[in-house]
Amino acid sequence: MADPLHRPDTEPSAPVPDPARERELLARKWAYRMGGAIVVPHTREQLDCELRGRLDALCDALHAEPLAADALERLGEELVGMGYVGEHGLRRTTDVLGRGLLGLSEFQPVPDHAERIATGLGALAAGFLAANRRAVFEQQESMQLTLLKAVRDAKWRLQESEARFDQVVTSSASGVLIVDLAGNVVRANAAISEILGRSAAELTERTLFDLVHPDSVTALREAMKLLLEGGHERIRQSQRLLRSDGDVARITLTTSLLRDADDKPAHFVTVVEDGTELMLLQGELNRQALHDVLTGLPNRQFFSTYLESALRRADPVHGVTLLHLDIDAFGMVCNSLGSRAGERLLVHVAQRLKAALSAEKAMVARFEGDGFGVLVENTEHTPDVARMVAAINEELAEPTFVDGHGLAVSASIGVVRRPPRDQEPAELLRAADQALRRAKAGRRGQWELFHPRQDAADRREQAMAVGMPGAWENGEIGVRYRPVTAFAGGVVGVEAVLHWDHPERVVPHAECVALAEETGLVLPLGAWVLRVAGGQARWWAQRGGFTAPLVVHLTPVQSGDADLVSRVVRALEETGLRPERLVVGMPVGVLPVAEAVDNLTVLADMGVGTALHDFGLGPADLAALADLPVRTVRVAARLVDHRAPYVPALVSAARDSGVAVVVDGVRTEEQAAWWREAGADAGSGEHFGAPCPPGDVVAHFG
Repeated sequence: MADPLHRPDTEPSAPVPDPARERELLARKWAYRMGGAIVVPHTREQLDCELRGRLDALCDALHAEPLAADALERLGEELVGMGYVGEHGLRRTTDVLGRGLLGLSEFQPVPDHAERIATGLGALAAGFLAANRRAVFEQQESMQLTLLKAVRDAKWRLQESEARFDQVVTSSASGVLIVDLAGNVVRANAAISEILGRSAAELTERTLFDLVHPDSVTALREAMKLLLEGGHERIRQSQRLLRSDGDVARITLTTSLLRDADDKPAHFVTVVEDGTELMLLQGELNRQALHDVLTGLPNRQFFSTYLESALRRADPVHGVTLLHLDIDAFGMVCNSLGSRAGERLLVHVAQRLKAALSAEKAMVARFEGDGFGVLVENTEHTPDVARMVAAINEELAEPTFVDGHGLAVSASIGVVRRPPRDQEPAELLRAADQALRRAKAGRRGQWELFHPRQDAADRREQAMAVGMPGAWENGEIGVRYRPVTAFAGGVVGVEAVLHWDHPERVVPHAECVALAEETGLVLPLGAWVLRVAGGQARWWAQRGGFTAPLVVHLTPVQSGDADLVSRVVRALEETGLRPERLVVGMPVGVLPVAEAVDNLTVLADMGVGTALHDFGLGPADLAALADLPVRTVRVAARLVDHRAPYVPALVSAARDSGVAVVVDGVRTEEQAAWWREAGADAGSGEHFGAPCPPGDVVAHFG
């Protein structure tokens, strides 16, 4: 039987070379290789377009009689101007073009053009290196000028800083006294003159100790002595200063030590702040620190403190109820109508929440962003959670007009009902947040009650997810291989899967992938799988003559990764695996994502086999095959027992479109027989063998 992962319906005739298409593919490969050497950022489309134009100019120069060496040198200079620098970029350019030009049909036969191409690349390299050398010289000259300018600017800034200091002292609203080491006032600003009712001239005739109430002089002298001896960086004291009218000014006095250029003590700087205004300001700051400025509601800090006391005084029977709310679609409001509309909506929500809970003993607080917290101290008359949540969403559903737009919102809510009285507030808030996350995992406008057992399971899963990078580093995570077997017999592919030897249990591939996607580990881990599995496939071919294609399935995040093609190219280069021996599969659900479709198309153009997994055999899935360069579809494992009468016709339609049909999750001979009769080509699953270590592949599948 023909290989279903690469099955042509008929033997194709030799294609007619298309020089334009050949140049386009070579330029694309050049762009991929040069992506890591670029300094000036380019989009992929810009880079492809730039290099395609230069490749056309390069080919024209090579065809010219005599060889256009000057044009080739200018091309090398232009590459430096685009942002390619250093020998790394030059090496990649000559490597790609040296091989790729000899493969173009327009330079066949090779012996007639090899010398001309080598000479042309030498001219390009000469121009590249000359331009790069000039760029380095220009950078060095610019650096010298910059250093000279820095010295000049430093002198100017010193003078400017002295003038700025004088201006700050003069205009400061706080009193400032410059005092010498003996305590004599050297300079005073207008603010301290106003506080004490004395002119600057009067103050400079006195010492700092003359201005302080006699009861505090000794303490001030000792503090300044410690400051002078290096015991403190600054001193801050509440003091009483003597006014000219005999009254006392209650102030806060802060004194620091000024040092000269030799780091020796020179003067004291004393800043005097009016105590009355400071107390008023402190009170306002305390209020702002515990309340949200926008809505006036208590903030999370105040809410946490209140929660602690509410738990202690809670009714032993009815307890308290904690709700954590997020406003659904709040980001859409801000993105479409602006941040001002979002702020007005938050104020509206705060008012509606207080109205909804006005009959209860409840505190409403605003957390970060669009989050709110509600604490209800329950009584025998407090409604149950469902009615309470319904009342909240009913209030929020009442439209409000913001900048002429009628808005109505709903909330996703996490609820903790009657927690233990000795539970820590931080743990209780975490529980409410976890319940909210579960509520938002489904549809919006839902609520979820906190369940300790479910929370324990979630925390175990999250602990595994965050511990996965360490397990990978310690070698607990490896790659195993399971066969893709033709229903007519014979292994037609080997699929790479993850295997985690966790201390508590073995974690299978699907769970490994789900955990890696939660933390973002899936991208580096996926690139590692490509390299490891590619190297194994090359080893099997060299040592055991086993050349079945290597199959690697991607997740949705990997499929839409902007660097996917580069990762595949690097893996092929590092392992020496030929593109036609690799099959990359993407989930059918990513087809609406433009980046994923672009990646699939480029990989197919490179000769890599392409597949769609989680295939549903529905009309929409089948229709997508007409526009995509897909060689294989993998029927989802959930459909392995879906034996509807129309399935054989759908399988036939898929095969008629030129793709092989593989069925995942086959567990029994009965299932395999049914799908074989339905027309499918191959299957994978327990029936064909469990994943095995790389050393057993040739013996088991070869």
